[in-house]
Amino acid sequence: MTKIGFIGLGVMGSSMAKFLLADHELYVHNRTKSKADELIKLGANWCSSPQAVAEKADIILTIVGYPQDVEDVYLGTNGLFNGSRSGQIFIDLTTSSPSLAQKLWQKGQEIGVTVFDAPVSGGDIGARKGELSVMVGGPEDQYEKVQPILAAFAKQVQYFGSAGSGQHTKMANQIMVAATMLGLSEALVYADQAQLELEQVIDALSGGAAANFSLANYGPRILAEDYSPGFFVKHFVKDLKIVLEEAEKLELELPMTHLARLLYQKLSQAGYQDAGTQAIIKLWWK
Repeated sequence: MTKIGFIGLGVMGSSMAKFLLADHELYVHNRTKSKADELIKLGANWCSSPQAVAEKADIILTIVGYPQDVEDVYLGTNGLFNGSRSGQIFIDLTTSSPSLAQKLWQKGQEIGVTVFDAPVSGGDIGARKGELSVMVGGPEDQYEKVQPILAAFAKQVQYFGSAGSGQHTKMANQIMVAATMLGLSEALVYADQAQLELEQVIDALSGGAAANFSLANYGPRILAEDYSPGFFVKHFVKDLKIVLEEAEKLELELPMTHLARLLYQKLSQAGYQDAGTQAIIKLWWK
């Protein structure tokens, strides 16, 4: 059994780690230890820091909140690199910046550790079902070693190129998600104002050209007034900021994404930062 480390046991991480626990010796860490309790009961081994995970495991996966959290987990005083040894593989699943992914890869090169950026898409639903999409960046000659690990909790794992390529692909994903979330909200607001039956509208749109993940998965949650996070508003604000920063480097203008960021910032400032992204409807429905 391969010794696998997993750091970050939040909304998605805990579900992903369970899939790995079935076939591997698992070492886990989270800032709030109580979030690891269930996995520990199932047989996972607790580690007190990222460094301690690195001292035990051969392949380590991380999924945390913000780029600064990624830096702390990898480069901090008790970080992964301080417990690392040549031959290990680190895989960051966090949606983070391409430039940070390249920085971590370079640090790994200096000490013999292979680092991949492999952000995921599919939210809490995809994590629970083991049906996430994983976008991988890093050295192609090492990809075959990590693909089976990632496939344990994903329905689709794709390699996109050198370090940072996975993060660039995830930025494209977030651009599309921003569009569909705003489209979903405006469609429901319009249909409601026109006094249509909203469940029927969702059913009809799902069968035609307007069909998309947000409509199918978050439309019913909105109608049920379920704003629990499959993906946090505060994290989406972070992602859209990264998108726009990277777009500026590429000399691109993304007006729709800029609007989406402004609206999600407004939602966060209204007190919904810890709600799911479907709470964007609250800008219209109080």
